[in-house]
Amino acid sequence: MFRDGKVALVTGAGSGIGRATALRFSVEGCRVALIDKDRAAAEATKEMIRPSDPDAIVICMDVASEEDVRSAIDQIRNELGRLDFAFNNAGVGGLGKRLHEHSLAEFATTLDVNLTGVFLCMKYELELMLAQNQGGAIVNAASALGLVGLANVSAYVASKHGVVGLTRAAAADYAPLGIRVNCICPGHIATGLNVRFWEEHPEAREWMLAQLPVGRFGTPEEVASAVMWLCSEEASFVHGHAFAVDGGMTIV
Repeated sequence: MFRDGKVALVTGAGSGIGRATALRFSVEGCRVALIDKDRAAAEATKEMIRPSDPDAIVICMDVASEEDVRSAIDQIRNELGRLDFAFNNAGVGGLGKRLHEHSLAEFATTLDVNLTGVFLCMKYELELMLAQNQGGAIVNAASALGLVGLANVSAYVASKHGVVGLTRAAAADYAPLGIRVNCICPGHIATGLNVRFWEEHPEAREWMLAQLPVGRFGTPEEVASAVMWLCSEEASFVHGHAFAVDGGMTIV
C-alpha cells in the first residue's frame, strides 16, 4: 500500500487500536514512531513489529504537553528524517457521570487530552510536513460519540465532537497544500481494556452490544484497516471526512 521508506507516527501505540495500527503501518513498509505515555507498553509494541520494522523508535510523550509534543516531532525529524503519516489516537475515556456531576477539573482534563492533544499533535506534525513540501496524511481518532450524543459521558462526547470539527477545519486549511486530514469514528471496539471491563460488568457488555446492528463488537484491526485506507493514495480525494467504523451504531 505504501512505498518503503515512508514514516508514520502513532500516538497511543502501546495498546488497542494504536498498537494494531502501528503493526499495519510496519507491515505496509513504513518506519514507525511509537508514541505512548506508557513507555513499557510502547516498547512491547516495538518488539511485536521488530520483524517488519527493526528501526522503529519509541517516544514517551504526554499529548497534552506542548513541550513533549514539540520534542517528539523534533526526535522524529532527527532520527527518521521525515513524516508522511500521523495517527493521533491517544485519548481518555468517558467518566460515567451526568454533566452536573463533572468537576471543572475533570472536564478540562478530558478536553486537554482528547482535543487539545490532537491540536498540539497536528500543529507540529503539519509544521514538519509543510517544511518537507511533499504532502502527507493525518488521521485523528474521534469516536462514534463524536457524531451522536450519549448520556453520562458529556465531557467525552464534547471532546470527540471537537475532534471532528477540528479535523474538518484543518482539512480546509491544508487540502490546497497537499496534506489530507480526516478522522475515524470507532464504535464499541474489543480492545484489551474494554474486554477486561466487560468481564467485570457483563450487563454493560450486553447494553453496548445491543447498540450495534451488526451484532458484534469491532476489532482494533478493523479500525486499523480504515486508518490505512485514509492514509493511502486510494483515498486521495477524501478530505475532512469523519469515517464511522461502528457496526452501524450511528445509523439507529
